[in-house]
Amino acid sequence: MNIKKNLSLSSLSLRERARERTSLIKTEAKRLGFLSCGISKAQFLEEEAPRLEKWLNNNMHGEMHYMENHFDKRLDPTKLVEGSKSVISLLLNYYPKEKQNEDSFKLSKYAYGTDYHFVIKDKLKSLLNFIQEEIGEVHGRAFVDSAPVLDKAWAAKSGLGWIGKHSNLLTQQVGSFYFIAELIVDLDLEYDTVTTDHCGSCTACIDACPTEAITEPYVVDGSKCISYFTIELKENIPTEFKGKFDDWMFGCDVCQDVCPWNRFSKAHSEPLFNPHPELLSMTKKDWEEITQDVFSKVFQKSAVKRTKFSGLKRNIDFLS
Repeated sequence: MNIKKNLSLSSLSLRERARERTSLIKTEAKRLGFLSCGISKAQFLEEEAPRLEKWLNNNMHGEMHYMENHFDKRLDPTKLVEGSKSVISLLLNYYPKEKQNEDSFKLSKYAYGTDYHFVIKDKLKSLLNFIQEEIGEVHGRAFVDSAPVLDKAWAAKSGLGWIGKHSNLLTQQVGSFYFIAELIVDLDLEYDTVTTDHCGSCTACIDACPTEAITEPYVVDGSKCISYFTIELKENIPTEFKGKFDDWMFGCDVCQDVCPWNRFSKAHSEPLFNPHPELLSMTKKDWEEITQDVFSKVFQKSAVKRTKFSGLKRNIDFLS
């Protein structure tokens, strides 16, 4: 009898400790500027396995062959980070105060300011350091769109939102203009529960996609997406898509811009995400005449550098 009583007391204290630690982590995440923080048990993503397999088998990843690698690690964080017990998902708002002028080739809003990889990695390191200082010897790894982690699936599992019909994560009263990042740690924490889908009968994103890349609700053919063509594709853009890019030269926000939930988007408060002053005022003519020097100045620390000057020029020429 006493053994049972002691066991229940110890499990209660473990639960309480997990709750306290979780509260500490979420409070610090808020202080660091994250929009929200949700936590899931690190385990195999059973529901995602057949979806990912079907998506890859249908070649919806186009030339993104890296998506075929590390299939097991994508679905199981314990294979990615040894001894991991929890996946901490974090959201960081990037919705801008000001947008590009109307007479311009368009740039996805996430790429206006400093490359998000750098900004978020620093915040994640600060959070991991805080955990180690407050809780003790905790091992973990930070991920920002940089390893085989299904970030949207983990964020949804952690109750931060639901996967919309455009395959982006959506949050009630917030929208979808945020980055998703993870800390995978060897620490037991209190886990959040999934939220419900609030897309209803809306098909705004499906109807608005300029290249019809959303082939059915919740399925995006990556090989038809403007973001894929303007960022990932290294070869020439197929001529069959000429005139269908709606002036997007890097990325595309159409499916997010038309989503009713993004009426709730509020401007971010991260100075590093503010654009270079020249970027917002540049016209189509300015973009067509862009030089390597201007590119290097305007996109000094930007994610646009990924496509390089030659890639951006290719995209602009395709639109002109």
